[in-house]
Amino acid sequence: MRISVCGKGGSGKSTVVALLAEALCLKGFRVLVVDADESNSGLFRMLGLEHAPVPLMELVGGKKELLQKMISTFSSKEPRGRMDVLTDDRILVRDIPRHCTAYRGNLRLVNVGKILEPLEGCACPMGVLSQEFLRKLSMDNGEIAIVDMEAGIEHFGRGVETSIDTVLVVVEPSMESLELAAKVKHLAAGAGVSSTWALLNKVTSDELAQKLRQELDRRGLEAIGIIHQHPEIFEACLEGHKVDGETARREIGEVVDHLLAR
Repeated sequence: MRISVCGKGGSGKSTVVALLAEALCLKGFRVLVVDADESNSGLFRMLGLEHAPVPLMELVGGKKELLQKMISTFSSKEPRGRMDVLTDDRILVRDIPRHCTAYRGNLRLVNVGKILEPLEGCACPMGVLSQEFLRKLSMDNGEIAIVDMEAGIEHFGRGVETSIDTVLVVVEPSMESLELAAKVKHLAAGAGVSSTWALLNKVTSDELAQKLRQELDRRGLEAIGIIHQHPEIFEACLEGHKVDGETARREIGEVVDHLLAR
């Protein structure tokens, strides 16, 4: 199973990814987290890892080399789907180069690439590499991939979700977040993903949760869980350590049960 976690900037995507990964590991799954957000650099700390892995971008010569190949390919009008930059036709989790992963128990993290320097250009090469990596990724029994997408919806335009089984859109209490969730459902369906759910995050009361559920229902989306606003999550994000908390573990456990049942 490949789960894409997306949402507006600041909605808490990476926090949800970290909680999901931990919950699935506790259930005995081998979890591969794919960091496909080119701007957020702290996911490894949320996962309780000591360091970030070497980006997959380094396997293809770096961003500049990939960008040049993209320009050459598009100039020749060759379809994007035929521009393969990874040498293998099929990628098993166990075959990912060790230096390109960070480990903890049943958890592995891979990082596609980050924007690191001023004026280095757009993030399109990261999107191309994410799409190809996920397309070629082959999951064994007992393995689940969770993809932390970039904020917004541009990744749908790049075709990243064409290799995703389930889209989980994180919704915070704002109109912008609700409207983006509706767009995500529409775009996911267009990408061939039939399973799209919402997860409420940063919820401060049951009344607010009910209102958000009603707004999502109007937009044709079902909320399969709620993560309340917990001080321990806020403190973990502020201090840069593993996201945890007994209540949050229980809440994300209900979401995991729903995803596995479907």
